[in-house]
Amino acid sequence: MLEKNQSAPAFSTPNQRDEMIHLSDYKGKKNVILYFYPKDDTPGCTIEANQFTELAKEFAKLDTVILGVSKDDCKSHQSFIEKFGLKVDLLADTSGELCEAYGVWQEKEKKGIKKMGIVRSTFVIDKEGILTEVIYGVTADGHARDILDKIKQ
Repeated sequence: MLEKNQSAPAFSTPNQRDEMIHLSDYKGKKNVILYFYPKDDTPGCTIEANQFTELAKEFAKLDTVILGVSKDDCKSHQSFIEKFGLKVDLLADTSGELCEAYGVWQEKEKKGIKKMGIVRSTFVIDKEGILTEVIYGVTADGHARDILDKIKQ
């Protein structure tokens, strides 16, 4: 698992419009909130995406871009964005490489059944590509506000 003050793992992954997004696109320009969530259009993931959307303008004032990541494909992401009017880019990690690089693909247990899945996690990456926050096992509700408060510090 990653830790604060490490260099963030580089990535090149398509967003909901099938445009390649590279972490290096933001170096020297923007802070990046990279949040991983299990699945589009599910209750917790919708709460988290809507709350990041509600605060998107405040993040933008702080030179911060919000990127959500799941293993859903670009089409699923586009539908999720349109259904809820989301104002965040969603990255399609269909291969799971990005999930592996950030250590969020882990064994989870639900109702006594163990299986692999994305552990809801958030990484704050500064303009130099360094991890300033690393949070595994996030609770969706209220998380966007918590991250905004951390960036304001």
